[in-house]
Amino acid sequence: MRREPSRVELLQGTLPLLILRTLRCGPTHGHAIAKHIQRTSEDLLQVETGSLYPALHRLEGEGLD
Repeated sequence: MRREPSRVELLQGTLPLLILRTLRCGPTHGHAIAKHIQRTSEDLLQVETGSLYPALHRLEGEGLD
């Protein structure tokens, strides 16, 4: 039986894509990335620093900085 991913799991899988999409416009700091994601999702998504910065570090570790 297959279970549906939780909201947290879904966000964790999507967050790197949202970050990279935000950075297409150019480099910016973490707070601006979080605000851009919140704004473009019409306040549906609010990325906390506890999720954002680990995701940024993972992307950097993968050479996607």
